[in-house]
Amino acid sequence: MKRIFAPIAVVSGILVLFFGIMSANSCKTPAAITNKSGAQLWAENCNRCHNAPPPEIYSNAQWEVVGEHMRYKANLTDEEVRKIVAFLKASK
Repeated sequence: MKRIFAPIAVVSGILVLFFGIMSANSCKTPAAITNKSGAQLWAENCNRCHNAPPPEIYSNAQWEVVGEHMRYKANLTDEEVRKIVAFLKASK
């Protein structure tokens, strides 16, 4: 029993430590994002995979949905999505 428990305890401890460090670091927004406007983030992120649609193509509510979808698809932070959606809503 001890032969099985010790490796499991070690691996569990490593995982807890790893995910604790990862979650602590993921809460910080990099300065490169904080210092950029929604327009800059939109141009950099949306055009890397496809031609970014013009702001007037969707309603404000639709941009919210698009922002949520693209957060996961493009691996964007909450702050990036917030800035991009605000820019798109204001650009109509």
